[in-house]
Amino acid sequence: MGGCVGTHHDSSGSLNENSDGTGVALGRNQPLKKDKPKWKSDYPMTDGQLRSKRDEFWDTAPAFEGRKEIWDALKAAAHAFESNDHELAQAIIDGASITLPHGALTECYDELGNRYQLPVYCLAPPINMIEEKSDTETLDIPEPPPNSGHECQLRLRLSTGKDLRLMVRSTDTVYYMKRRLHTAEGVEPTSQRWFFSGRPLTDKMRLEELKIPRDYVVQVIVSQPVPNPTPVEN
Repeated sequence: MGGCVGTHHDSSGSLNENSDGTGVALGRNQPLKKDKPKWKSDYPMTDGQLRSKRDEFWDTAPAFEGRKEIWDALKAAAHAFESNDHELAQAIIDGASITLPHGALTECYDELGNRYQLPVYCLAPPINMIEEKSDTETLDIPEPPPNSGHECQLRLRLSTGKDLRLMVRSTDTVYYMKRRLHTAEGVEPTSQRWFFSGRPLTDKMRLEELKIPRDYVVQVIVSQPVPNPTPVEN
């Protein structure tokens, strides 16, 4: 016999017995509420950072506890919930016999009584989400006046594995420093993402506002776009 569990709905409501004799409350099942959880991230988060945080959770969650097919159903339900497709989310939950005691995906149970908890960041973006600047928006960033502020060296560590020191001025914006790095290394400003202490630096921030200690390393993630292939002439 395989260890397959059939879908079983307890019409009477209250308790099912687990194999160890403990009762699992399956009767307290509420429909999924439409309210999205409101939460604030420890630091302003971009869409890309939120995506990678979610990917990390979904990649590791099934390894902890519970059944993979339930995790898969919860992932699909969370996606439908965030997309405001509540009917689909509820249908997925019902189809997998998942119980929501509080009408929220933050705490759920499968029909065997296993508990599953989804973090709020898998259900809604934070209230302090920041937009990743598009190429056109960076054009309105004013250039610092020539020779303003004081000159200093900034230590950069590129994701390509290269460390370097960049000559900058305290009044430079992050975008202007990206342009300096472009001049030095040929990396397009739009292909650079700067981080200081794990926090993303937006293009309009000035160096003097960042309060970067001397000799502190700024991380630069480089995502060079693939150059367009040359069209083949007939």
